[in-house]
Amino acid sequence: MVVEKVAADKSAASAILPLESGDRLTRSEFEQRYHAMPNLKKAELIEGVVYVPSPVRYTSHAKPHAFIVGWLIAYAAVTPGVDLGDNATVRLDMDNEPQPDVLLRIDEQSGGQSYVTPDDYIEGSPELIVEIAASSASYDVHDKLRVYRRNQVQEYLVWRVHEQRFDWWRLRDGAYVLLEADTAGIVRSEIFPGLWLDVPALLDGKLADVLAALQTGLATPEHQAFVERLQRLQNRQDQTS
Repeated sequence: MVVEKVAADKSAASAILPLESGDRLTRSEFEQRYHAMPNLKKAELIEGVVYVPSPVRYTSHAKPHAFIVGWLIAYAAVTPGVDLGDNATVRLDMDNEPQPDVLLRIDEQSGGQSYVTPDDYIEGSPELIVEIAASSASYDVHDKLRVYRRNQVQEYLVWRVHEQRFDWWRLRDGAYVLLEADTAGIVRSEIFPGLWLDVPALLDGKLADVLAALQTGLATPEHQAFVERLQRLQNRQDQTS
């Protein structure tokens, strides 16, 4: 009887508990529990606290998310050396392992500040992250913003769907500053030349106009020079490896 009880206690102690919002875990514990829940599509560790989002709604998240992915796919398709990720887990530091809605990164062979690990995760900070948030109450514009700033994410974009607001922050001297749109409502990336966003068109759901503005950005000499610079860095890496 005593032997059976000891065995049961050991079995309970070794059982992997499910992830729940509010759990406080190390990154190792978080990953262990996440791996044990293959049916869980998204969970994040932010400042040592677990967040497990609710099921995704269509109008307030899935559709805006798809718009952003389409915009960034069009950019990455003609910018060799730039990678696009959708809901990829990112190992930022020992207390933070977010799963951004969308990210854009410069490949490590082209001088980027993140890399893909042997177990197929992103380690380090992508140059650009986009989050779809319901409102300014979301942790995307509070805790995550501080985490991304501290970890040197160069540009952070948040679409607050319910508030019809799109913010584009750029990291300068350790602080995020908002990039201003021009008179036509276009915001231009400072890290990814040619990545232009027609914010009014995006908020109005006019994807064709969003892509048209992007095509204008892609036709600039700045984008061509960026592509050539990434290619030179890639060639240099190939020659030294």
